[in-house]
Amino acid sequence: MSQTLLFLPDISGFTKFVQSTELSHSQHIIAELLELLIKSNNMDLVLAEVEGDALFFYKEGPLPTKEELEAQIEAMMVAFYSQLRLLQKNRICPCQACISAPELDLKIIAHAGEVQFMTVQDKPKPFGPEVIQAHRLMKNSVDSDRYVLLSQALATQIGLQEGPQNQDRVFVSGRDSYDEVEVEYQYHVVRQETLDLIPHAPPTRVDLDTAPTFSIKRSFPVTAPELLEFITDYSRRPQWTDGLQGLEYNKDEVTRLGTPHTCIINDKHLNFTTVTKDGAPGQLVYGELTSSAAPIDQLYLFYLIDSDGDSACSLEFQAYMQGSALWKKGLIFLMSSMFKKNMGQGLDLLLEAVQNAPSSDASAS
Repeated sequence: MSQTLLFLPDISGFTKFVQSTELSHSQHIIAELLELLIKSNNMDLVLAEVEGDALFFYKEGPLPTKEELEAQIEAMMVAFYSQLRLLQKNRICPCQACISAPELDLKIIAHAGEVQFMTVQDKPKPFGPEVIQAHRLMKNSVDSDRYVLLSQALATQIGLQEGPQNQDRVFVSGRDSYDEVEVEYQYHVVRQETLDLIPHAPPTRVDLDTAPTFSIKRSFPVTAPELLEFITDYSRRPQWTDGLQGLEYNKDEVTRLGTPHTCIINDKHLNFTTVTKDGAPGQLVYGELTSSAAPIDQLYLFYLIDSDGDSACSLEFQAYMQGSALWKKGLIFLMSSMFKKNMGQGLDLLLEAVQNAPSSDASAS
């Protein structure tokens, strides 16, 4: 029987992250990370199962070369930690899930052996002692949350020796006992600074040197973070955006700087990107920019939220309607009063939606 590679990327810190943070955002963040790991599969691995915080891949023989396996591991490590850096740099949400996401880590376990398969819902699933062995190796004595571990059986077959593989990768021998059976492995602790992380465009921070075209103020009976969550949760937009015919956005992504969404209003597609600007100390700032609201060249919408105690906050909405040509500036002047009226009505609907939301929804982040 040919050898089968068993490959398990596992997110470290998952249990603490989910138990101690806001559920909705922690779910989105973990889902994003798992999706990235799946997309980083460059070796035609077959996904057998999503196991909560881990992915269980396999690949029937022949086994990959040492170089192929190292390249696959590198691709997943780079994708994972690049995403964590993006979440950290572009975060706008103050919830604990979004703040603590960069503290997550990744470990990868790999093993090989003769594997049987069983069919569950017309899908083959690896089965047998070697599958059990691979999962046991996830519970080891390695003193780190960021590492790569290869069973000695796999390491031997691909020619991986203990010691330096290159200047950044040094494998060390380890062993643990499972049900009184000693299992040997090779592992190396990954240093994040050695990874060639994917560069991301810097977050869009706007420095506007003019006063807003208009502003509107409202008070809300929820905390500032709760109101920010309500505004940035695009699934709620129909509750307070009059004339909204459709909304296009990534439902599995937490809103952050650079996040796009499209509002369809009066048969027009308005493409927005999340931006920010400097606010007062302690102030929460969320902004959107569109260049598709003709005749306006650039339309900035900012929501500045200040805390007013334990269960209340104040909102200042600011609109910047910019046009380069003189005729556009004239039209903007004529349009601004109607736009202000419509936005005022929208904020009234927002207040009504917040007041009518179940307490668990209003406080979810």
